[in-house]
Amino acid sequence: MFELVFLGTSASAPSVRRGLSSAVVLYKEYRFMIDCGEGTQRQLLQSGLGFKRLDKILLTHGHLDHILGLGGLASTFARWEMIPRLEIYGGAWALERVRALMQVVFGAGIPPIEIAYVEIRPGVIMADEHFELIAFPVMHRESGSLGYTFQERPKRRFLNDKAEALGVPAGPERRRLVQGEPITLADGRVVTPDEVLGPEEPGAKLVFVGDAGEVESLVEPARGADVLVIEATYLEEEREMARHFGHITARQAAELAAAAGVRELILTHISRRYTAQQVLEEARPIFPAVRVARDFDGFRITRDKPITLVRYPLTAGEEPEESKTPS
Repeated sequence: MFELVFLGTSASAPSVRRGLSSAVVLYKEYRFMIDCGEGTQRQLLQSGLGFKRLDKILLTHGHLDHILGLGGLASTFARWEMIPRLEIYGGAWALERVRALMQVVFGAGIPPIEIAYVEIRPGVIMADEHFELIAFPVMHRESGSLGYTFQERPKRRFLNDKAEALGVPAGPERRRLVQGEPITLADGRVVTPDEVLGPEEPGAKLVFVGDAGEVESLVEPARGADVLVIEATYLEEEREMARHFGHITARQAAELAAAAGVRELILTHISRRYTAQQVLEEARPIFPAVRVARDFDGFRITRDKPITLVRYPLTAGEEPEESKTPS
């Protein structure tokens, strides 16, 4: 299961209810921050997520409303010595901008925290036995923008009834079968994983796009996603302005979601000129399973279950606020 928490959902400048662009993806022991607009560290504290294990920052691009919070965040980490190494991933131009920002924060010397600037290109940028993190190109004002896919690896369910029928005892033998190893039973019979594992089932897929100037090139990266996150900075009535500034409309985002066959669309980067309801009214006739993200919305994304919404900060034992994809 991936969990996605929005810390800032406003476009270009903060509003009373929305901070600047930032989100956190939680998966097993990992925490990834995607973009870090001004004020993000306060949003982290208010959300209850805090700073623990937050050592990987993924940048969609280098515009200030997506990176300016990194200076304060790195300064806090260095002062409190809570994270010894901060890894910042992004395209060349975005990292150049961040390096300049860090010189303002720490001066020309060696900063008191290790900062690794990891220049990435489209392709797999991180993987383990559970998931892959993949970057793909996004067109946005020639900024070398990137989108990110979080993809769980396919899984095969353990078939308890088959194991019982074959006499496979509970314990390490079953664990070895799940790991793909054959076992030998006490009576000498060999049991292979194919005898007790079901067919491969795809894992959850989360696709995150920041700012975008067009959607045609995003259909394949978004194909079959459980959740697609993308901007909706403008409405159709201002489509020409959107094109001029390298953004898309809520309608275009909905058309992308429909073309890519995603389960759910979540819109962010909302302009102060529109209400969330106006954005929904434009997108929903084209793609009904759409939401407009609010600051502190958290989404739990599992392949074989409904996508659920919780509000942060969580309280002990809190149940999801909504249990189904919107219709």
